[in-house]
Amino acid sequence: MSLPISLEFFPTKTPEGAEKLRAVRQQLYALKPEFCSVTFGAGGSTQEGTLQAVTEIMREGCPAAPHLSCIGQSRESIRERLAAYRAADIRRIVALRGDLPSGYGVGGEFRYASDLVAFVRAETGDHFHIEVAAYPETHPQAKSPLADLDAFAAKVKAGANSGITQYFFNSDAYFRYVDDLHKLGVDVPVVPGIMPITSSTQLMRFSDACGAEIPRWIRLRLQAFGDDTASIKAFGLDVVTDLCDQLRNAGVPGLHFYTMNQSMATMEIVRRLALAPSSEPN
Repeated sequence: MSLPISLEFFPTKTPEGAEKLRAVRQQLYALKPEFCSVTFGAGGSTQEGTLQAVTEIMREGCPAAPHLSCIGQSRESIRERLAAYRAADIRRIVALRGDLPSGYGVGGEFRYASDLVAFVRAETGDHFHIEVAAYPETHPQAKSPLADLDAFAAKVKAGANSGITQYFFNSDAYFRYVDDLHKLGVDVPVVPGIMPITSSTQLMRFSDACGAEIPRWIRLRLQAFGDDTASIKAFGLDVVTDLCDQLRNAGVPGLHFYTMNQSMATMEIVRRLALAPSSEPN
């Protein structure tokens, strides 16, 4: 069964990092991703690196989508960013509220991601396919699960085409989230975000920061492996492949991999799922 996949990268800060990422991308292009997205630092701190990486990915023959966060930004700064994206022939963006950098006291002219989506639509019409964030386990700053569902619905009403979720390890959370959106009349595609497990300390840190739940049984197994990196990676591959298989069997619209600028885990998961196009005759 074929299933569209997409990949996420983050901008690198050194020439050596950029060269390593180019090699990683070349490996991952074998998976024929629908598009690659590139993150955008707090307060737009990596925005130049984001645009540079996106245009490089496009030159390499793959559609690409920059993340665009609005917190701390003015309408004029977003207008200039959109003009740069259009000039680069970018047709897809990931529109986010984003986070303020530490010590930054001013929120800018946009309060919510839905405000950004509405602004993009008003400025550029249908030029961009707009992806927005979805939170099956509820955004950590949401007042309630229902308020979080309403926030996603507001983004769609403002003009978002589809959603990409925060990563999760409990498929029931995703299925319930999509069902609840349908009850609100929201039926745009919501693509599950997938986080390969390659490091327990990294995963714990990210999950604590973003509110993604690590089920107790997974957390305990990872803790039991200690510094046994090989066992952590092997266990992670089994867990995440099984999750992806459950999602695929339920008919999800695609899988979006948070690659962490690495190739091997994502490639192995896709290989196990038999989603990668074969380069050899049968």
